[in-house]
Amino acid sequence: MNFTLNVLGTASALPTTERFPSAQVLDVRGRFFLIDCGEGVQMQMRRMGISFLKIEHICLSHIHGDHLFGLFGLLSTMGMLGRTAELSIYAPKNFHPVLKFFLSYFGEGLLFHINYVPLAMKEPEVIYGNRAVELLAFPLNHRVETFGFMIREKAPAFNVRKEAIGKYGLSLSEIGALKRGEDVVRPAGPLTHACIENGFCPCSGTDEPLVIPNSEAAYVPFVPRSYAYCSDTAPFPELPEWVKGVSLLYHESTFPKDMADMAAKTFHSTTVQAARCALEAGAGRLLVGHYSSRFHSVDFFLDELREIFPNTELARDRTSYEIPLVRQ
Repeated sequence: MNFTLNVLGTASALPTTERFPSAQVLDVRGRFFLIDCGEGVQMQMRRMGISFLKIEHICLSHIHGDHLFGLFGLLSTMGMLGRTAELSIYAPKNFHPVLKFFLSYFGEGLLFHINYVPLAMKEPEVIYGNRAVELLAFPLNHRVETFGFMIREKAPAFNVRKEAIGKYGLSLSEIGALKRGEDVVRPAGPLTHACIENGFCPCSGTDEPLVIPNSEAAYVPFVPRSYAYCSDTAPFPELPEWVKGVSLLYHESTFPKDMADMAAKTFHSTTVQAARCALEAGAGRLLVGHYSSRFHSVDFFLDELREIFPNTELARDRTSYEIPLVRQ
């Protein structure tokens, strides 16, 4: 039941000797999502021991080179490795000619289908889901059309307490109702021989209905986990609400607080703005990245961030961050 974020690159427009451009791999229960695909992504994946062929979904926030230039090489490598499984790519509408160019010049011999899903939503929308997780996309505030992503576990079925089964002699249909989050209601009626013989009573055994509250007889086995990726973006009012309660929020922090004018000019965020978003969203943890190449070290960012949102970390290249499972 792992939920692991692997950060491949934390640089902004210009890579440095210490930081590669934006790219992350999120591993949710063995399902791999590549989020942005900056230059050097293959080398970073090799160094972190992440298989190219395990990537099922690629989420591209926008069509700027530092988030995209690693894609052609990765797709070509997947082809050379004999990939046959379908690959889904979620990207803005203006990615279509980029993909068409790649397939026209370098797509010969690819054995796998690319399922391109264009993004054009104005608020959060589910763009993929399976039994365990769902992927959402939502617009950000950047110089070009840009989207953020959230991957979250679906709410699990309720577990029924063993003591409640014995106490009430619950039937299979009643157990099913409790698993769905419903209360069990037994209609008014006297006990019968069949009730005793079957080991459970479909009626209340009294003149009044019997209600077995779900809150007493069942419980949620774990708290669903979630991860939100917000890069590149200037602040805007809706974002904290869109990522409300997220377990781990990744928010770009390109500049320190004294470069707010530069951040506004380039439609990026400062340390203070990223921290305020996390605070207003009630996020569990904040992870920041997309650092300006002006700074060899960004360690001083942390004081500015933690002054507003204490549970903050600086993302580091080739570092993994686990979102632990919290059982009820």
